[in-house]
Amino acid sequence: MSIELLAQAAPGITGSIHVGLAALGAALGVGFIGMKASEAVGRNPGAATPILVQAILSTAFAEGIVFFAIFLVK
Repeated sequence: MSIELLAQAAPGITGSIHVGLAALGAALGVGFIGMKASEAVGRNPGAATPILVQAILSTAFAEGIVFFAIFLVK
C-alpha cells in the first residue's frame, strides 16, 4: 500500500524539486550578475549605463529559466 502511494506522489515530489533547483540556480545567477555588475561599475564608472543594460538583460534571462521549469512541470 505505501509503495503505491509513493508511486503516485513521486511525480509531484520530483516536480517540486525540479522547480526548487531551478529557482536556486536563478537566484545564484542573479546574485553573481549583480556582484559582477557592481564590481565592473566600480572599476569603470563611465561604462555604468551599458553595464546596467547588460545586467538587466542577463537577470531577465536567468529568471526566465524558473518560468520554464514551472511550466514544464505541468
